[in-house]
Amino acid sequence: MKTNILTAAAVSFLTMTAVAQKDQVKNAEDALEDGNYAEAKAQLKVAEPNLSELNDRWQENFYLYKGKAYMGDGKTASAEDLKTAAEAFQKASEMGSDEATEALTALKNNLIQSAIADQNKEEYASAADKLYTSYQLSKTDTVYLYYAANNMVQAKDYDKAVEYLELLNELDYDGSGKAYTAVNVETGERENLGSKQQMDLMVKTEQYKEPEVENIPSKKGDIAQLIARIYISQEQYDKAIAAMDKAKATNPDDMGLLQAEANMYYQMGEKDKAREILEEVAAKDPSDPLTFNNIGLMYAEIEDTEKAIDFYKKALEIDPEFNEARVNMIAAKLQAEKEIIDEMNGLGMSKADNQRYDELDAERKELYKSVLPDLEKAMEVDPDNKDIIQTAMNLYSNLGNQEKVEELKAKM
Repeated sequence: MKTNILTAAAVSFLTMTAVAQKDQVKNAEDALEDGNYAEAKAQLKVAEPNLSELNDRWQENFYLYKGKAYMGDGKTASAEDLKTAAEAFQKASEMGSDEATEALTALKNNLIQSAIADQNKEEYASAADKLYTSYQLSKTDTVYLYYAANNMVQAKDYDKAVEYLELLNELDYDGSGKAYTAVNVETGERENLGSKQQMDLMVKTEQYKEPEVENIPSKKGDIAQLIARIYISQEQYDKAIAAMDKAKATNPDDMGLLQAEANMYYQMGEKDKAREILEEVAAKDPSDPLTFNNIGLMYAEIEDTEKAIDFYKKALEIDPEFNEARVNMIAAKLQAEKEIIDEMNGLGMSKADNQRYDELDAERKELYKSVLPDLEKAMEVDPDNKDIIQTAMNLYSNLGNQEKVEELKAKM
C-alpha cells in the first residue's frame, strides 16, 4: 500500500512538472511575440532540464522558440548565439516543423550576410566563426569552410586555419566550377545567380542583362599554398613540404599546385629549386605569361640578365599588353648602364681617359636608344604610369631631346 502511495505521488509530481514545462514554453512564446528575447531565453533555460517529460509537439515548439530566442532580430546576435539558434531550428525541423525549416534557411542567409559584414569591418575571427557554423549546418557547402579558413588566416589564428585547411584536403575540396552571372539592371552590379536555369530565367524577366558563364578555377593550389605559408611562418619547413607533397600526390597535374610549390620554396630561400619548378610549369603550360615573367625575375636576382630578358620576351610574345614583363625587361636592359657609369666615374683626366669616356658615353646613349621603343610601348599600354614616364624623360634628357622631355613633362 505504501508503494502504491509513493507511485501515485511520483506520477502526480511528474504531471505537475510537465505542466510547469508547458507553461514555461508558452511564456517563452509570449515573450517572443513581445520581442523580449532575453525573457524567452530565461523561460526556456528553466524548461530545458526536464524537456524529456514533454510530448513531441511541445518539444518541437521548445526548439522552435529556442531558435527564435537566440536568433533575436538576426542582426545583433553573436556567432555563438546564432550557432545555438541554428542547432535548435535543425532539431525542430527534424521533428517536422516547417516553420523551423524556413527559419533555418533564413538563418543561414543571415549568417553569411553577417560574416560578410564582419569581413568588411576586418573582424575576421567573428566572420570565420559564422562561416564555419554555416558549414556545420550543411556539410555539403564546403565553400564556407574554405572562406572560414581564409578568415582565420586574416585573424592570425593559424592553428585553427590549418585545422580547417587540412580538413578541406581530407574532403578533397576542389572549389572549381562555373559561375552564372548577369548584371542587375537596377543596381548595375554583376551578380552570381547560382545556376544557368536561374540566370536564363532572370534575364527573361528583364531584371537582369548581359549574362555570362565564368569558369571558377580549382582552389587546391590556394589551399596548399596557405598551409605552406603558415608552416613557413612558423619555421616548420618539414610540415610545409609534407603538406605540399600530399596535395600533389592526389593532383600531380594541377598547375596551381606547382605554382604554389615554387612559391613555397622561394619563401624558404631555395630559389634555384623554385625556378626549376616554375620552368617545369612553363614547359607543361606555355600559355601563361606570368610564369615566364616570374622565371625572368628569378634569373634577374642572380644577375643572369640575358636569360631574364629572354623570359620577359617570352611573356610578351604570349601577351603583348603584359606591361609588368615589359617594365622588368627595360629594367634588366638598363642594368648594363651601371657598369658603364662606374667605369666613366673611375676615369682620370688623361687624353686616353677622355677618349675612353667618349666611347663609354656613346655606348650609354646607344643603350638608351635601344630601350626607348620599349618605354614608348610601355607608356602606350599604361599612359598614366608616372614611373614609366619619368624614366623616359630621364633617357630623352640624357640624349638631349628636350622637346620630347617637355612633351612628357606635360603628361606628368
